[in-house]
Amino acid sequence: MSVRILALVGSLRAGSHNRQLAEAAVKLAPEGTDVALYEGLAEIPFYNEDIDVEGTVPAAAVKLREAAASADALLLFTPEYNGTIPAVLKNAIDWLSRPYGAGALTGKPVAVVGTAFGQYGGVWAQDETRKAVGIAGAKVIEDIKLSIPGSVTRFAETHPSDDTEVAEQLTEVVTRLQVHAAEPTAA
Repeated sequence: MSVRILALVGSLRAGSHNRQLAEAAVKLAPEGTDVALYEGLAEIPFYNEDIDVEGTVPAAAVKLREAAASADALLLFTPEYNGTIPAVLKNAIDWLSRPYGAGALTGKPVAVVGTAFGQYGGVWAQDETRKAVGIAGAKVIEDIKLSIPGSVTRFAETHPSDDTEVAEQLTEVVTRLQVHAAEPTAA
């Protein structure tokens, strides 16, 4: 039985280094683990309880909830926008947190990683993302961390999957998340 990990990327830019990092996770996933890169966060409207009513939930939000519900774990990739989490990723967390106490994130193992231009690799955004997803009901795996600084220069000519150090670290992240997802108490 394969473990399914859903990857959400907090940057919508086609050439995003965080998207490239997520692509590397898909490529480097160990045997028995399927990492699926979610497409479509840009189509999801901002969370609004008025439209989150059975029968009227936007199709893009339903699709996200179904993808998260069918995953064994989630791996979130976040850049740092003005010192915090990008709106698109926060919006996804908001949609996945509902219905309160029974959302698609409830009890699901989640790890947060990423890269950013700054010298700390986006740790503020990652910390904020862990906080938000934990409040949303996920089982945040606090000891799985990967913050890669200097993304603009480090990945200027090299895809993260071709950076030996990053590839090893990312493989370790996915492997450790897979172990948490396979535990009997996981989602």
